[in-house]
Parts: sequence; structure tokens; C-alpha cells
Amino acid sequence: MSVRLILAKGREKSLLRRHPWVFSGAIAKMEGKAQSGETIDVCDSQGKWLARAAWSPSSQIRARVWSWQQDETIDVDFFVRRLKAAQQLRNWLAARDNLDSYRLIAGESDGLPGVTIDRFGHFLVLQLLSAGAEYQRAALISALQICYPSCAVYDRSDVSVRKKEGLPLTQGTVLGDTPPDLLPITEHGMKLLVDIQTGHKTGYYLDQRDSRLATRSYAKDRRVLNCFSYTGGFAVSALLGGCKQVISVDTSQGALDVARQNIELNGLDVSKAEFLRDDVFKLLRRYRDEGEKFDLVVMDPPKFVENKNQLAGACRGYKDINMLAMQLLNPGGMLLTFSCSGLMPTELFQKIIADAALDAQRDVQFIEQFRQAADHPVIASYPEGMYLKGFACHVL
Repeated sequence: MSVRLILAKGREKSLLRRHPWVFSGAIAKMEGKAQSGETIDVCDSQGKWLARAAWSPSSQIRARVWSWQQDETIDVDFFVRRLKAAQQLRNWLAARDNLDSYRLIAGESDGLPGVTIDRFGHFLVLQLLSAGAEYQRAALISALQICYPSCAVYDRSDVSVRKKEGLPLTQGTVLGDTPPDLLPITEHGMKLLVDIQTGHKTGYYLDQRDSRLATRSYAKDRRVLNCFSYTGGFAVSALLGGCKQVISVDTSQGALDVARQNIELNGLDVSKAEFLRDDVFKLLRRYRDEGEKFDLVVMDPPKFVENKNQLAGACRGYKDINMLAMQLLNPGGMLLTFSCSGLMPTELFQKIIADAALDAQRDVQFIEQFRQAADHPVIASYPEGMYLKGFACHVL
């Protein structure tokens, strides 16, 4: 007999809307015992079956739904079905945009909560972020072998969110070759080097593909400041768009070295590029005090919000850097600004930019809106999946 999680009265509404999470406060009791990550049945207060989910006793999210079908077993065949469904969408996108790299599995939005898989050429880079995903590791890897027999699999489950699930951090080759130190990929005509083993996330920010392409259309004859530049994807795009100069700022010298290589790899004029290892907040203030001016600022910071308690502080941080960026822009300049914090609603982010404009004593026109690329879909029942948002702002 399977373990049953019984919800408190009235707490089944989100599951009836097919939201895939059950929080600790929604639980009335457990019938039976389950180990961390094990598959359990979720029922309403009357015992009516609702979903099949993974149990996570260490997390505030106590259960994550695998399936809404009572007769569906969570096994290798289940993961094969999910992978094939996800690949269908990516086949269309890869053909449309001529991609050799994309997000193959976007967690909950592809029906696999806690699972992220990015594909770079013939390397599949895996992140298992929940107890259920870790528990099903062997079944998922078997499914990957069936669906992608010629691909190597590398594990980058070395992210701190696993600690909330009571899991150790893991990393290393799972199947096939170990990735090279830098793997070249192509994106909208750019060649870019990806550090799968030690780079951020799975090695690269595939979600910003569309925004990087859009940057080209704003860059012509402009002096560009590329903040939180990482390995310089926005800088390469700006140079391809005909910018006069691009200054890339990051705290990682290793990332800046790869940014320089990316510019050289694309046959671009590296004399138009500058690379500064610096704290963006401090540099923006220094530039403002020195009277430096730019025509385009790209502001793509890391996530400022890990939980709701940090939202107020994050708002102050976003307001501060956007105000400083506006103060550096010549009249008629462009600010491309982003937030990758899932807990930051788009409307609130837009209001923060408007408040930053008031503090900077500048008028701002919103002229374009950005989101994560289409290989990072958002399933309708899980709006939290829409984590990346951005605006192109005309600063007067």
C-alpha cells in the first residue's frame, strides 16, 4: 500500500488548479512512512486522490507532483515519455533558430519538478535540485541513455538549493566523455565558449539568448557598459551590432578572460573591448562621480531574491543599480535591464525602474519587454516558472 499525504481541509485548491507544489502548512497528516524523495500519493481531506508526488521532508515544499494520473508509475518509461515530449518542442525551436544548445528540461514546466537539463552539443548537463529528482536519479539517467545514446551526461548538482532539500552537492561525469575546459557553441551567428565544469549554473545562461540578440539592434555607434558581464555574450552581440566601444564588468577574472576569447573567436576588434574586474555597484558610483557617460547600459545582475523575506532588500538593490545606470546615460541613451529573480513580479520590477528614474531625475520610456527564451517554457498552472524579465528603456 502506498504512502498517503492527506491535506488539511480546503488546502486542495492549488492542486485542483494543477499547481505542482504542496507546502508544509497544507498537510494534515501522513498515512505510512516515506523516505526522502520517495513517491507518495496526495489526497484531499476526504481521502480523494489528487496527485502522485515526491516527498521532501527537509523542505518547506514537502511534495512536488510528478503525475496527475493515478495509474502512472514513476519509472524509467515515465522519464522517457517526459523527455520525448520536451524534445519535440526543442526540435522545432532548434530548427527555427539554428540552435546546437538549448534547455531540454525546464523543471516543473516540463513535468519534471526539480530537474534541469541543458544541452550543449552532445553534452547533456544535469541539475537535480529536489529530493524527488535525486531519488529518481538512476531512472532518469537510464531514460537519458535510451533517448540520447550518443550524448555524454555531466552532473552540475553543485548548487546551494540542494541543502534546503537535505541533499549533498554533487558534480562530475555521469556518462561518456568529460566536457572540455571550454566548449564552443553557436547562438544567432555568434560562437561562444561554455565552461560546463566550473561555469555559472550549467555553464552558460541560455535563457538570455533572445535578449543578447536584441542588444545588436541597440548597439550601433554607441558606447556600451556591460554590467555583470560573465563571459561576454552581450559584449559580442554589441560588437556585432556595430558599437563604438564596450566595457565588460565582472568580479570574476576567469569569466572576463573567456569574454576576451569570445570576442577574438568571432573575429571582432578586441581593441574596442575593455574588461574590468570590479564590483558593479562601486564602479557605477565611481563612474558617476568621474562624469563618465555611455549610450547603452546592459544591466544583467545575479538573482537578488532567494526567499520572500529578501524581497524588500532586493527592491532597494535593483532600484540603486538602475538609478546609477540612468545617471551614466547620455540623453537618448538605452538601458537594457533584467531581473532573474522568480519572486520579483514583472509589474513590481517595472515600478522599481520607474522609481529609479525619479531618483535619477530622468524620464524613461519603456519600449520593449524581454523574457526567458522559448526553450524555457512556463506551464500555465505554474506561473512562478516565469522568472526572467527585462525592459529596454529609452532614457531621456
